[in-house]
Amino acid sequence: MVGGFFAWILMPWFVSWLAVPQLYDLIQEVTFSDAIWPYFFGVLWGIGGLTFGLTMRYLGMSLGMSMALGLTAAFGTLIPPLYYGQFGVLLENISGQVILIGVFVSLIGIIIVGWAGIMKDKELPEEKKQDHIREFNLKKGIVVAIFAGVLSASFAFGIAAGGPIADLAVRHGANELFKNSPVFIFIMGGGFTTNLIWCLYLAIKNGTLRDYVKRDDQTPILSNYFFSALAGITWYFQFMFYGMGTTQMGEYDFASWSIHMAFIIVFSNMWGLILKEWSGSGRKTIRTILTGLLVLVISTMIIGLGNYIQQFE
Repeated sequence: MVGGFFAWILMPWFVSWLAVPQLYDLIQEVTFSDAIWPYFFGVLWGIGGLTFGLTMRYLGMSLGMSMALGLTAAFGTLIPPLYYGQFGVLLENISGQVILIGVFVSLIGIIIVGWAGIMKDKELPEEKKQDHIREFNLKKGIVVAIFAGVLSASFAFGIAAGGPIADLAVRHGANELFKNSPVFIFIMGGGFTTNLIWCLYLAIKNGTLRDYVKRDDQTPILSNYFFSALAGITWYFQFMFYGMGTTQMGEYDFASWSIHMAFIIVFSNMWGLILKEWSGSGRKTIRTILTGLLVLVISTMIIGLGNYIQQFE
């Protein structure tokens, strides 16, 4: 909850204050209908984030990230153009066709990574699986990953729904590069609402509210707050840079979501390999996971190529 406060409340307001010279006037002009949908999708995204943690718990960093974020990438990339009626335009233009090929290739990469996880599950005895992932459970993990992946895509829906707020930001003096900053105020406010309710519920249920102010020799409370704040601030920069990137993606800005998710999958699997989550797996399984990661990187290049071609159509 502490990390979330810095990531989802403090930083969006602070960066928006820096990015939009007339932020107060902008907020006054935002209508209820403009604000409610980004906030609503933020609430759904927050629920997806809660179940996302369970995915890591049951599948580990490598396979959990791949399954959940793979679904997030697919839904977050394809649903906005379907909703806004852009899908037909994609099919008519070469650039759009190339982008769809890139998305399709990313799904192939995700399937390969998922298959590597199934191979790992079949190869290792139960006690070996739990050496690095204490509660490893493939069936339960896949169910949770599907739920988390679908709802986590709501962040992309929130950005699409927040278009009127982004346009207001430009009219109030924001650089085009930072126009999504005030949109995050509403999306992340929704995500914080979900997490605040859940954290308070658990704290009351477990009798741990006092831990927020607990001071004794065994509890470095200042360090806990400092590192929670640092983690939240660092996490926010992920979406700040993503929001900046979408402004440079041209007409098909929704395609940036696939690139964002694909690289999270790539780096999470790299960390999974470094942390030896795949130790004990055979060479064929390791080759499969590395092939999946290579396909994901190639998919981002194809999507980027599609956006580049769009400039000349």
